[in-house]
Amino acid sequence: MQLSDVEVRVLGCLIEKEATTPDNYPLSLNALTNACNQLSNREPVMSLGEDQVKWAVNSLRQQSLVRAIQPSDARVMKFQHLLTEKLDLDAPARAVLCVLMLRGPQTLGEIKTRTSRLAEFASLANVEAAVNELIARELAVQMGRRPGQKEIRYAHLLSGPPSEAPADAQVDLPSVEPRQDRIAELEASLDEVRRELAALRERFDEFTRQFS
Repeated sequence: MQLSDVEVRVLGCLIEKEATTPDNYPLSLNALTNACNQLSNREPVMSLGEDQVKWAVNSLRQQSLVRAIQPSDARVMKFQHLLTEKLDLDAPARAVLCVLMLRGPQTLGEIKTRTSRLAEFASLANVEAAVNELIARELAVQMGRRPGQKEIRYAHLLSGPPSEAPADAQVDLPSVEPRQDRIAELEASLDEVRRELAALRERFDEFTRQFS
């Protein structure tokens, strides 16, 4: 698995909102775009358009990391993540991974503070255990200390090794295929439009049959 920065942001937002605003989850494309562009709890801050978010969602759907659903009481398609099932993550590991996806490299203390709405950690030792689980599964990596810093930071590996990873870090990632180009993304978007059109046509036919 090697995701783009936008795909990581989309997945991180879906994981976060599932835990913090369950009444509004799954998210519509508009709500997901707003979540990606939040000014708080995001590093770096992004300014994504709906088209960029939609392309990322379609790519994640092809990788079975996101599912599109249309609730009976909703007019628009909504999206939910499948990362928990895909990677078989427990709540602590999912919370840590979410914070690393949304906030970048973090120390154990920062992770403990910033996962407060996602999971409960009684101590830094519990945080470290969750981090070590992710490292063992090659989903996270320990980074070198910055000059003048005493604490070790950790980063996720969903988009490949971080640029600041130490040279001796044991990161054995499988080879990945080149990223899909813009044409593939447009084709995915076109397939989505076709599916939505087919669903509307089916509803229209059902409606007209009621009066025939």
